Amino acid sequence: MRKSGPIQLENGSMSANIESYCKLLSLSSVADNYEHMAMDATKTKISYQEYLYKLLQQQIIDRVDRSVNAKIKKAGFPYIATLEMFDFSFQPTIDEKLLRELSTLSFLDDAKNILLVGAPGVGKTHLAISIGLEATKQRRRVKFITAEELTNELIAARQSNTLANYLEASSRVELLIIDEIGYLDIQKESASLFFRLISKRYEKSSTIITTNKPFEEWADVFGDEVVASAILDRLLHHSYPFLINGPSYRMKELFKKKKQKTEQVSEIPIPEDENI
Repeated sequence: MRKSGPIQLENGSMSANIESYCKLLSLSSVADNYEHMAMDATKTKISYQEYLYKLLQQQIIDRVDRSVNAKIKKAGFPYIATLEMFDFSFQPTIDEKLLRELSTLSFLDDAKNILLVGAPGVGKTHLAISIGLEATKQRRRVKFITAEELTNELIAARQSNTLANYLEASSRVELLIIDEIGYLDIQKESASLFFRLISKRYEKSSTIITTNKPFEEWADVFGDEVVASAILDRLLHHSYPFLINGPSYRMKELFKKKKQKTEQVSEIPIPEDENI
């Protein structure tokens, strides 16, 4: 078998040819860094082999970063939140130690679930996103979706005769975050589709649920006590439930802004007027 020779590039400078090769091989980081790293290598007198190693190492780092950013974007988070940004002192009922342990993602390997239950504004979505973000950093497949959006997608898939494909694709998502269960009632038809999704993922993939409704009220949310019980049975079987009873972060921020506004008004000097 005849071996192909080197690809012939147009005549030009060495730099132009190197950049052409890098473009051909999709080595954008090498193209961006080879010149200044070569200058550093000359100054530090490292070997050719070490120079090549450092150059390729930077390419790998940049490619991984781009991969992670792509997964974060694909996950569909409404905003970026981390555990470091969460004020656990404001929500002392939350088991901070357990949550930090869960952020190591060991629960994904066991296909366990996390259920965050509490009134609006206590930080459920923030915590769910923070764990999801850690999963994307480990290049896991993550999807964030509200309960309303999910039911709409399930109905659309059924109507287009693609429900089986949709459920199969959803089962391969390593971490599915379903936000805001309970804010809107789910129709009985949608509840059965929701049950099929949870059943498909049962003991295969992990799910994080955020809800403002205690479990005993899920029959009202799904409009069917039997379906609600079946969904809860599968979600709770291998799970970490968190019941958050603290105050609302949104109210905290609202009161903080009002206080700052009041303090600013009180600091305005009152002009002296002899006629007052």
